[in-house]
Amino acid sequence: MNYAFLQKVLQGSNENPHINKIQVLDLYEEGFNPVLVFNEQKRRRDMHTDPGLDKYRRQIMWADKIVFIYPIWWGRPPAMLMGFIDQLFASNFAYKDKKGYFPEGLLKGKSVVSVSTMKGPTHYPLLWLNNAHKILMKRALFNFVGIKKVKFFEVGNMESPKGNQIKKLEKIHHYFSKLDH
Repeated sequence: MNYAFLQKVLQGSNENPHINKIQVLDLYEEGFNPVLVFNEQKRRRDMHTDPGLDKYRRQIMWADKIVFIYPIWWGRPPAMLMGFIDQLFASNFAYKDKKGYFPEGLLKGKSVVSVSTMKGPTHYPLLWLNNAHKILMKRALFNFVGIKKVKFFEVGNMESPKGNQIKKLEKIHHYFSKLDH
């Protein structure tokens, strides 16, 4: 179902005169290794210069708007996406430590659209998990790295025959076709 949402994002974006270029990154198709490894050759303080992540850093820097499409697993994004975030959103690339409690976000001016799908009801994360998913993504990640404009589409009941999948797909298509910035 996430692939269908990607297709609607692309379709809507291609119809939108305000959107000129799109790059798609499929972590599974790329064979991205989400395992975070530190050892003598691979140190945490050098993550921002890891040559294996250079392509992804260029994509993030190129993008004005970053769109994440993923399923919710156990109330959070899957390990593949979290491993990507752990490795890519590193110190001296996505943020810089400074005096005080919070770092300086280095990805200011960018925005994010997060499309997450789940088997359970749409309001499950809000009612049962106190919005843990949104808090994780918005506060602990995006705001931390300087991204303040974040739009969420949390789509539930994706495996239900009464889940209104077509309506939900069209909502995403409409959003991207009318997006002005």
